[in-house]
Amino acid sequence: MKNILVLFLSLTSFLTSAQMRAREMGLQFGVLPTGNLNAITDVSGVKVGHTTLFEGSGVRTGVTVILPHAGNIFQEKVPAAVFVGNGFGKLTGSTQVKELGNLETPVVLTNTLSVSTAMDAVVEYMLQLPGNEKIQSVNAVVGETNDGYLNDIRGRHVKKNHVLDAISRASEGSVAEGNVGAGTGTVCFGFKGLWWRIAN
Repeated sequence: MKNILVLFLSLTSFLTSAQMRAREMGLQFGVLPTGNLNAITDVSGVKVGHTTLFEGSGVRTGVTVILPHAGNIFQEKVPAAVFVGNGFGKLTGSTQVKELGNLETPVVLTNTLSVSTAMDAVVEYMLQLPGNEKIQSVNAVVGETNDGYLNDIRGRHVKKNHVLDAISRASEGSVAEGNVGAGTGTVCFGFKGLWWRIAN
């Protein structure tokens, strides 16, 4: 029992210490250097935004959006492709991206049962943009993460305004990582889930 307590205290200390990235711990991936921020926003014009829902003892979810540029994405589509590394996940809009090779909306990530809400919000956002008054079809790209272990996923707490807020907050520069946006309730091999369940 003493060894388990020491392990738990060590794990808690590790998880609550300053967040370190793999490269800061000496792990190197690939042969090419990273950009200044080692983030997707190293690509000029790319913006990322989050809305995080952390309420009471059961709501641990959110939304993350990626905008490929600051303009009207529908009018200025960007080349895109889809590679499926985990065929189990939900990803709306992937078929059109595969067929046409372009992206016409922000990319949104949220929990499994909020994909349809996020899709509806993206369609609303795109239809209201100046220059899009006559468009009749929008291919919203929304991917999911299952945060049901930490989050009351059946409560469907993500609403359209949360998606629209994440889009409006999207910015260039450093990207918040970890327990933010769509990553709020995400568990990696049980570690965050184990710590959160015990610590709270």
